[in-house]
Amino acid sequence: MTSIDSITLEVADPSAANHFYSTAFGLDTQIRLRCSDASTSGFRGFTLSLTVSQPVNVNSLIDTALVAGASLLKPAAKSFWGYGGALQAPDGTIWTIASSAKKDTGPATREIDQMVLLLGVADVKASKRFYVDHGLAVKRSFGGKYVEFDTPGSQVTLGLYGRRHLAKNAGIPADGTGSHRLTIGTGVGSFTDPDGFTWETTSHESGVAGQSMNEVR
Repeated sequence: MTSIDSITLEVADPSAANHFYSTAFGLDTQIRLRCSDASTSGFRGFTLSLTVSQPVNVNSLIDTALVAGASLLKPAAKSFWGYGGALQAPDGTIWTIASSAKKDTGPATREIDQMVLLLGVADVKASKRFYVDHGLAVKRSFGGKYVEFDTPGSQVTLGLYGRRHLAKNAGIPADGTGSHRLTIGTGVGSFTDPDGFTWETTSHESGVAGQSMNEVR
């Protein structure tokens, strides 16, 4: 079964990015950082999401990220699905912070329940077939709108969403060109999906899939 071993963000300054992610979100082993000057502009076609247990935790993470240098794209607010907001990290990566709960049940914590990689795709059904053919099992699917895959043992959950809907959810225009500035690590071979997202074979050897945030330090 295909699973996500790592997420590598391609950034201009890995040391600065490491400082931001450790300060803003307390992230460590969940993502890797790789130096890149690949041309990119506008929406890169994906978002990373952190899900937490209650709204006060959403606010805490967003506030810390803004102090660390992030830009607010969508203020945290209640929605049909719960409570959340969106921001852009200094390296350009778009993050959403959300909770399925609409009311707080306790004091604020910075505990992250789940990280989700959402790929914005041109054709959800076609991309779903592509990933099923590459060994991913579907956990839940809502027609041509949204697909979530079962990635047991991974620190990151993978989902597919229509590109324009994903951009709207993040509060930005859907237009964008150039590199995704993202590489997904897997243990079952390298491939590129219909929307240009690259998967590469990971290795336990240092440096193969980029530096982890521990290695950047």
